[in-house]
Amino acid sequence: MLKRVLLASALGIAALIGVADANAQQRAICYNCPPEWADWGSQLKAIQARLGIQVPPDNKNSGQAIAALIAEKANPVADVTYLGGIAADPAKDAGVLTPYKPKNWEKIPADLKDPDGYWFTIHSGTLGLFVNKQALGNKPVPQSWADLLKPEYKGLVGYLDPTSAAVGQLGVMAVNLALGGSYDNLDPAIKYYKQLAKNEPIVPKQTSYARVISGEIPILLDYDFNAYRGKYTDKAPVEFVIPKEGSVVFPYVMGLANKGPNAENGKKVLDFVLSDESQAMWGNAYLRPVFAQHLSKESKAKFLPDADYARAKPIDLKKLAAAQAKIVERYRNDVN
Repeated sequence: MLKRVLLASALGIAALIGVADANAQQRAICYNCPPEWADWGSQLKAIQARLGIQVPPDNKNSGQAIAALIAEKANPVADVTYLGGIAADPAKDAGVLTPYKPKNWEKIPADLKDPDGYWFTIHSGTLGLFVNKQALGNKPVPQSWADLLKPEYKGLVGYLDPTSAAVGQLGVMAVNLALGGSYDNLDPAIKYYKQLAKNEPIVPKQTSYARVISGEIPILLDYDFNAYRGKYTDKAPVEFVIPKEGSVVFPYVMGLANKGPNAENGKKVLDFVLSDESQAMWGNAYLRPVFAQHLSKESKAKFLPDADYARAKPIDLKKLAAAQAKIVERYRNDVN
């Protein structure tokens, strides 16, 4: 009798463990998947609805995601990560990613993926000026990088801190290339940011979408998809400007975390973000999906004309990554 009770108890515990394991398998941890950024919120809901996998939202930025992945190397927590393209090769070099080529990987252009499958682009954005017209009052909407140096915009211009935010570093390089610099010569950008410092810019460390919508930051160096979301989804009095001197197009990438606890679920998530459904959703969130055919006519009609986008050139991710440390050093020493 006692043996039967013990056996039944053991089987019950095993069953409970089995249920717990099953539940654990229906989960995947993504670093840097903030629901308010790039409409990740809708993607996370779709992943749960289509795959039955829960992906908790995560508000890290690219730098914080890599730092956490490195700190947790001995006991990994994340299964996948989403990163600004500037962080792709550094994450690979840090040993926190492992190769995985999801479905449709072969269709991604060669310059938008790692040849061994450590990372791949899912969508891109164009950097420019995210402007709250109402907050400007009677001042005209700036049309160029040079305009931001005018005294009338004193205290009205914001950009993310280049010492901590990838979009801040991209802003430095965008200005630099537009003003005649190169990936090796940052002098034009450093000169520009020193001049801009006299105009008392606002320099937050984290994504500041809400601060533009509220008018607290009237002009922010930011992406087109945030500006279009503000204009068409949140119905705010905002618009997007690609400066006359030019700008850059920046890809966002994903990769499979090395030795993640739910690796198989992580692979399913990575398959999903390249699926037709997910790619169309990115387009509906005003990003350019890596598979351009999934940007609907309705969504594309909300973008600036192609003639404006002709001023924005693709960034060279490897050269940008190689310049990253120098951007931070020069900004910290010469501008701050």
